[in-house]
Amino acid sequence: MNAAEYLAFAEHFVGSIERGDTAAVRACYAPDAKLWHNTDGIEQTVDQNMKLLDWYIKTMTNRHYRILRRVALEDGFLQMHVLEATQPDGQPFKLDACVVVRMANGVITRLDEYLDSKQTAVLAAFGRRS
Repeated sequence: MNAAEYLAFAEHFVGSIERGDTAAVRACYAPDAKLWHNTDGIEQTVDQNMKLLDWYIKTMTNRHYRILRRVALEDGFLQMHVLEATQPDGQPFKLDACVVVRMANGVITRLDEYLDSKQTAVLAAFGRRS
């Protein structure tokens, strides 16, 4: 893939999450892809990550990624963004994040996500109540 293709893929991937299209999101991952978050240091499988994404989509509405920077890499892309959504209580939610996505054969093989831990605590609080 070239730089333009990586950036187009990133747009499709993010758009699929915004729309809540979990089948399209899953199709973006290699079956053995690994996903890691700085907030817990745990490497997740696609199935584990999709379970979290399903919960997020059901819990938060009006999901939107405000892209601050998106850069093609040699084998993927880097994206800095603010994830904006509406919490179940109607309050706005925002999460500053940066993802480093590595790809092979047109799908994600590794996604390293750096999240603001203070903001993820809000998600965890809703998770405990669900």
